[in-house]
Amino acid sequence: MDMFVDNLTHMAKALNLLTFVFLGTVLVTSCSKQRSGQLQETEQHQSLSEKLQLLRLSEIKPTGWLEKQMVGDLDGFTGHLDSIVPDLILKDDIYGKDRLSKSVKTKDVGAITDDGLWQVQFLWWNSETQSNWWDGYLRNAILTGNAYHLARAEKYVNKILHTQDEDGYLGIYDQELRYKFDNENGELWSKATLLRGLLGWYEYTQDEKVLDAIEKAAQNIINNYPINASHPFYSTNPDAGGLTHGLMITDIFERLFQLTKKSEYKSYCVFLYKDFSANKLNEDAQIPKLMDSAYKLRGHGAHTFEHLRALSAAAYLSEDPELMNALDNFLKKIAGTTAPSGGPIGDEWIGQREADATTTGYEFCSTHELMHSYISLLGKTGAMEYAEKVERVFFNAAQGARHPQHSAIAYLKTDNSFSMNGKRNDDTTQPKQTRYKYSPAHQDAAVCCVPNAGRIGPYYVQSMWMKDTEGLVATLLGPSEVSTEINGENVLIKEITDYPYSNSIRFVVEKSGNKTLTLKIRKPAWADEITSSVDYQKEGDLLVFRFEKELMDFEVAFKTSVKEHSFKEDEVYFTYGSLVYALPISGQETISKNFPVSGFHDYQYSPLGFARYLLPTAPNLAGDDSKITGVFLNEKTRKQENRELVPMGKTILRQVTFQRE
Repeated sequence: MDMFVDNLTHMAKALNLLTFVFLGTVLVTSCSKQRSGQLQETEQHQSLSEKLQLLRLSEIKPTGWLEKQMVGDLDGFTGHLDSIVPDLILKDDIYGKDRLSKSVKTKDVGAITDDGLWQVQFLWWNSETQSNWWDGYLRNAILTGNAYHLARAEKYVNKILHTQDEDGYLGIYDQELRYKFDNENGELWSKATLLRGLLGWYEYTQDEKVLDAIEKAAQNIINNYPINASHPFYSTNPDAGGLTHGLMITDIFERLFQLTKKSEYKSYCVFLYKDFSANKLNEDAQIPKLMDSAYKLRGHGAHTFEHLRALSAAAYLSEDPELMNALDNFLKKIAGTTAPSGGPIGDEWIGQREADATTTGYEFCSTHELMHSYISLLGKTGAMEYAEKVERVFFNAAQGARHPQHSAIAYLKTDNSFSMNGKRNDDTTQPKQTRYKYSPAHQDAAVCCVPNAGRIGPYYVQSMWMKDTEGLVATLLGPSEVSTEINGENVLIKEITDYPYSNSIRFVVEKSGNKTLTLKIRKPAWADEITSSVDYQKEGDLLVFRFEKELMDFEVAFKTSVKEHSFKEDEVYFTYGSLVYALPISGQETISKNFPVSGFHDYQYSPLGFARYLLPTAPNLAGDDSKITGVFLNEKTRKQENRELVPMGKTILRQVTFQRE
């Protein structure tokens, strides 16, 4: 649903991108070297072992402000989305009795749209809404240990397992349609979103019947799309959003390989990406486009950034030099699409543009997918630069797109946010644009971003701690607890902090024996100085602590200062620690919609007394964990004023970048 929300004509008009929207001739030419039907067989390569391994979902818990936010989400839009949009979640049993058949021509997905070319695409939308919501919902329930929500999640899992056919099929299509497509469909995408949630539940419960059901569903896919003997991504129409979303079934096969070590899952990931890359599809993440230095990313943002994860899986599982080269090129192309907050262009198309703090927005779906892809690369490479990118996205773009007081999120958001009245900073060239507002559903566009807003916290938390060959690594910092087994000993570590709103962290380490425990803590790239109450060694970007005692209690502090960063040619922005800071703008709140569930509304904002500010020659900036103070030039009055910047996540309307005087 991160998605084609109007037909192509309306999208092109809305975005003024007729010159780029699916330039079929150019893209088909770029794929001409590998036509469908000529897919080279997947070669057998030795996979690269991941430098860092994910822990099970149940081994890490959020504490502090992270736990409070996740509990708040269960009390808010994540815990109530099924009641807010019951027609999409409760009334459409799309995986069960309401599976799609040839007789189904339309479906209520809530969005305001026209019938026409993309009507067929809307048929699978509810599967994404439901499954991404359940994935985030049950992961929040697991991580917070909420008994009521855990019971609801268990009931859902059992219901889904009862929809599985004897041959292993789990999905949204009746017998007459499944696996029989040559165009737009949601076969693999509906499975990817569903099975991610089931994998989360398995990691929590260790219930073998759940893993068995997932493996049977995976085998059903392999049986119907046999490796090197089928083309799951073949389409007569290169514009097939549900089909190409389906590449993310690689999330499932890669995680199954990690959990079971069965080599067929590894090989299938590589096959899926290569078939996707060989077909004529209007997507960015295909090898010929990535190898073309002149090619600029132009596709639907959420697709492009999630496909980074599929390519990285194929590259590292195969150690194929061509795929590794394509991955390097992909990362370079993505670098130009991200705003200071880390938010990637996704409004809804990248459109060959470079990120702009005012004129390019990012979708919450795109934000989550890029963060998730960086997490994947962090595990594969062990490179802490990806942890820095994850924190930049989560603490700034994601937190900055949440309403700081109400249970609602922005579907689309810009770093410089001067109004939130549905349009992008009051741009009137997009008459149907409604996404720049705060809502617990965004049903008038698509109910995709709110489910992903419920997923992004759990995916961050699960990746805060990882294992390497020596012990535990604190990769992503923040308030948490980890309980696992290292070298046959039970280990519990409490990370007590307000990070990133404080840069001091207390670690309490308990273990069951006297073996040496190796604990590695990421040194943030922005840290000017490190203090620790116990000795440590440096190992690249990691601080290495070794303990034999059963109980250790120590503190680490990262000292920093206000950092000025250039953005584009003539703008700057400021950070303190891992946080991007913004000048808040006062706004007038308007409730534009009331939902039938008490306490939930859509909110819009208009600026009050708005003026943009420039950076004078001598701003005299000073900062701490909560604010940056300095002198700024009021562009309207031409007078210098003392102003205070705050973290992006604490703002609604704001100015993040400043031109020099």
